[in-house]
Amino acid sequence: MTKPTQSGTILDNYDLSKNNTMALSCTASHAMILDNADTLADDIRLAIDFAKHRQLATFVLSGGSNVLLPRRLDALVLLPRLLGIEVLSESDDGITIQVACGENWHDFIKTCLNHGWYGLENLALIPGLVGASPVQNIGAYGVQVSDFIEKVIAFDLADGSQISFDNSSCEFDYRHSFFKDNPNRHLISHVVFKLHKTCDQVLTSYGDLSTVSGDIAKAHGRNTPHPCDVFDAVVQIRQAKLPDPNVLANCGSFFQNPIITMADFTRLKATFADLPSYPIDDDFIKIPAGWLIDKAGLKGKGIAPILTHQKQALVLTNHAPYIATQDDIATAQAFIIKTVFERFGVTLVREPVWVDEKGTTPT
Repeated sequence: MTKPTQSGTILDNYDLSKNNTMALSCTASHAMILDNADTLADDIRLAIDFAKHRQLATFVLSGGSNVLLPRRLDALVLLPRLLGIEVLSESDDGITIQVACGENWHDFIKTCLNHGWYGLENLALIPGLVGASPVQNIGAYGVQVSDFIEKVIAFDLADGSQISFDNSSCEFDYRHSFFKDNPNRHLISHVVFKLHKTCDQVLTSYGDLSTVSGDIAKAHGRNTPHPCDVFDAVVQIRQAKLPDPNVLANCGSFFQNPIITMADFTRLKATFADLPSYPIDDDFIKIPAGWLIDKAGLKGKGIAPILTHQKQALVLTNHAPYIATQDDIATAQAFIIKTVFERFGVTLVREPVWVDEKGTTPT
C-alpha cells in the first residue's frame, strides 16, 4: 500500500473504518487525500483519469458523519481535507468569508464567534466538515445552513472544471440540496458564508433553547441572549442528549422529522395529545421522529449491535465499532421503521446517505 505522504497520491486498500462516525467496517479499493490547494485542480484531474482507466466510480467522503458505508467500497474515494478561512468582504454589520472544505464544522463556528461573526451558533456541535454542510443542508434549532450560504465552489468530477453555485443554484430544501440529488457529481472545495456582526438576530424559539440560553445570558449579566450564549446553550443541550461519536459511534440524527398533512396530524393528536409539532404552513406540519420512536417503546432498543440511544431515540448507535457492518444498520433500521409505522401510521425516512459497493447512493 502506498503511504499517504502527499496530496494526490493514490492509496490502495484504504481502511475507512475510522473515516465514518458510525464506525462501520469498510475498506476502499482506492483512495486519494486532497489537502493541497495549490495542486487541487491537478490532483482532481489525476483522480478522474485514474477512475476512468480503472472503470471506477469516484466517491467523495468528507467527515463521514452522515454516511453509511459498505464493507467493501470498490471505488476511488476522494478525501477532501483543505484548510483555510478567508475574509472576502466586510461592512459594519456583516461579513462574507470563504471557508475551505476540510475545516471542522464545530471549530469553525467557534472561530466565527471569537471574531464576532454571528448566525451559525444554533448549528454548534454538529459533527462533520464544512464541505459537507451544504449537501445535507444541515440544520438545528430553527436554523439551516442555507440561511447563510452565499456561494458553493466545487469541481465537476466529470471533467475537472471548477463551478460556482449561488444559493439559488444549490436548490436548498429541508435536509436537501442539488448536491444531495446529484451525489458524487461534484467535489465541494469551498463554501462562502455571509454572516452578521450584530447580536440582535439570535433565534431561540426552538425547543429548550429559549430557557437554557436565557439562563446562560442571565449568568453573564445580560437581559437577552448573546450569540455566544446561544452557542453555549446548544452545546449544553446536545451534550446532555446526544452521544459523542468519538466515545460511542453514531452518525447523529438517523431519521428525518416527518412532515405530515394537517389531517394526519389531527388524527394523531386525537390519540396522542402530547404529540409535539412545528407548523410548516397551513397544510403541513412537522413532528419529531425521536418522539415517535420513543413512544413506540424503542428508546435504547433496536437489534444489536445497532441500538437507539438511551437519551435520544433519534440517534442510532454502534456498539461494535469497526466490526459492525452496513447489513447490521439495515436490519435495525427496518425494525424501527416497521414498529413506528404500525403504531402511528407514519413512515420514517432515513437521513444518512446509504452507499453501495460501487460507490453509488441509491435512494
